[in-house]
Amino acid sequence: MKEYKKAFKRAFPYTIPVLTGYLFIGIAFGVMYAEKGYSFLWAILMSLLVYAGSGQYLAVNFFVPGISFLQVIFLTFMVNVRHVFYGISLVERFNRFGKSRWYMIFGLTDETYSLLCTTKVPEDVDEEKFLLAITILDHSYWTLGGAIGAIAGTLLPINSEGIDFAMTALFVVVFIEQWMEKKNRIPEIIGVAVAFISLQIFGADSFVLPAMLCIMLVLFAGRKRLEQREDEVCH
Repeated sequence: MKEYKKAFKRAFPYTIPVLTGYLFIGIAFGVMYAEKGYSFLWAILMSLLVYAGSGQYLAVNFFVPGISFLQVIFLTFMVNVRHVFYGISLVERFNRFGKSRWYMIFGLTDETYSLLCTTKVPEDVDEEKFLLAITILDHSYWTLGGAIGAIAGTLLPINSEGIDFAMTALFVVVFIEQWMEKKNRIPEIIGVAVAFISLQIFGADSFVLPAMLCIMLVLFAGRKRLEQREDEVCH
């Protein structure tokens, strides 16, 4: 227990940027969810068990007539397919760990992935416990934000117009952070280029899904080279 306490103490300072970001976008999600008339308990449960920021924002619109189950599956997969590539680059590292790796795989969000790859593990802390602490802390920040937003949205009259832009803003920050921190910028360049081309072809209202599909195919085709590059970054 003492080793875990030390791991959390060492990990916390690195997660402060995630804390500030997750609280605000978690609150935004909670407010949007409460506005649909659902109990704050469901928002908390979704944050605990689903734990997918952009996926949860998208899910708010699933609870309306006309959305089929197949559409829910497809859209959720497309929005979160990037996590496949996160996982591929960390397979070798996670395989060295025990049962905690299953939770770390579940908790592999954009921000947590960035921390796992760029944060140097302190010499006096076990690597597995340190990375687990980062994952748990990030998860707790998101859940806390969702709970605060859902409760506030239930009790207070809040105008949520434009609040869904919080997730977009976070992705912009993550993109800039990744661009500045990583030497391998090929994935970012591919993403921007494909998105721009798709925007010109399909228009602003329909380019997202084609762009994500093309990005996924391009990255999957070059996965071996990207794996090698990401492994160099993580080590």
